[in-house]
Amino acid sequence: MPEYLERLTEFGGLPVFDFPDAPGDPATAGTIPTEIESVAWRIAGPGFEVEEPWPEHFARFCEQVDTTRVRAFVAGSWADLVDGEHDTSDLVIEAMAAARDRFPALRSVFLGDIEPEEAEISWIRQGPVSELLAAFPELTEFVVRGSEELSFAPLRHERLEKLTVQSGGLPGAVVRDIAACDFPALTHLDLWLGTPHYLGDAVVADFAPILAGDRLPSLKYLALRNSDIQDEICAALATAPVVAGLETLDVSMGVLTDTGAAALLAGQPLTHLKTLDMHHNYLSPELCARLRETLEPAVSLDLDPDDADSYTYDGEVHRYISVSE
Repeated sequence: MPEYLERLTEFGGLPVFDFPDAPGDPATAGTIPTEIESVAWRIAGPGFEVEEPWPEHFARFCEQVDTTRVRAFVAGSWADLVDGEHDTSDLVIEAMAAARDRFPALRSVFLGDIEPEEAEISWIRQGPVSELLAAFPELTEFVVRGSEELSFAPLRHERLEKLTVQSGGLPGAVVRDIAACDFPALTHLDLWLGTPHYLGDAVVADFAPILAGDRLPSLKYLALRNSDIQDEICAALATAPVVAGLETLDVSMGVLTDTGAAALLAGQPLTHLKTLDMHHNYLSPELCARLRETLEPAVSLDLDPDDADSYTYDGEVHRYISVSE
């Protein structure tokens, strides 16, 4: 299992604490921290470790913890995935939105901290997640894992600084809606685009407002990664105005070949970047040498092929992204 899909141990700069299951369960009993703001609170529903349904677990959390001091919140599994139930995140979104006034200090939310043992990333059923952003106008960090039934109505959010959507396949409609949002404070945008086999049907044209950068005046970190069309994305980034203001460009985890890397290298100068992340790639040694010669030491490069895998069938080469199912 990729490390970035393991259960969170830290979020929002804080260690994650699992709010205990119903009293009487020795496996999950624990001491609730008295320094409420010192941890990121994780609430999960029925599954491998929790018996209570998610709404009941959340309601008890709100009763027993001074939520006015909660800074970071992590929503774990909201469905009884062990028994095959795959509810959407609507129930989480509705419960949190209804309790918005009880969380004045909340700044970071992770929706879908669910490991592959609970549900593969492409089985996680999400919902209208932008309703959470609308409910919490002071949020500065928002992470969503999973894209089935995910919707993201365009909105303006004045405070959001980091937005991450992790998926094995991000629908083009969702990409277009995110691109239509206004995020004047956003410094960090990370989209895992995935494969058409798992809803990832976005095309380069869907990213046009992101590449233009007009709605993202503060952006410093851009990741368009884990994609079957990584070469096409790199070719578009070669002339994208947004790149000029970046410190980090991340095109890792996807099907990146010499074609895409060469197109990026032949475009606008990249030496202003601090970091260019291309790990999990299908680059030749010759192209890697060109990248190093052109960009190092000014730019920190990650060219590790990592676990990139391919096979040839009937004369055709098939390559894999890092995270799909």
